[in-house]
Amino acid sequence: MEKEGKYGRRQRDARGFSLIEILIVICVMLTILSMSVLLLGTGLQDSHVRQAFDTTLSQIRIARERSIEERKQYILCFGLTTPTGAATPLGAPTAQSIQLFRWDAGTALAAAVQVSNLQLPTDVQFQTIAGIPTGPGAVPDGFGTGVVALDFDQGVVGGNKQQIMFLPDGSARDTNLNLNSGILYLAKNNNLMSSHAVTLFGASGRSRGWALIKTGAVYSWNEQ
Repeated sequence: MEKEGKYGRRQRDARGFSLIEILIVICVMLTILSMSVLLLGTGLQDSHVRQAFDTTLSQIRIARERSIEERKQYILCFGLTTPTGAATPLGAPTAQSIQLFRWDAGTALAAAVQVSNLQLPTDVQFQTIAGIPTGPGAVPDGFGTGVVALDFDQGVVGGNKQQIMFLPDGSARDTNLNLNSGILYLAKNNNLMSSHAVTLFGASGRSRGWALIKTGAVYSWNEQ
């Protein structure tokens, strides 16, 4: 219904919202909010895994580059190990740590100097999750069996599975100077599709990154 306004204009009678309309709007808003929270949580989890993967791969490549440029030996330690006897001024290692040491040729291993100690996000670890492809032909670059999370020194009897040493020629070796090829895995706890891997070729010191993908019912590794 319209009526004459103060200045001759027609005005429509003001009409408020009904209680049912207000409740519908509130329900729609709550639904959108809950969906946004779920998507945000999933995005944060994915970003943690990607951050851990990028950090790990970059540290391997940085160690190699520094070794070549500075003509020094650099040792990367993943997880709990450190070079025997070496001081750790930046903190003791944890199951989620990446420690970098510089070791001058001709000195005792205990003289290795710690350069950095990085930690993975708290919900990401060096680990293998049940369900990833295992066995020959299924693992990235054919290294290991997909069971051991830190699996360097492939083919070396008694080698240290958690360490890499880069030499000025760019090669990756262990502290006994054996060529050191291998692989590491990381993933978010109890999350198969968060699995990533990094492979290393001892002779060249080159590394490659991988992410687990699923095509139909088949899991496989895709180079990043």
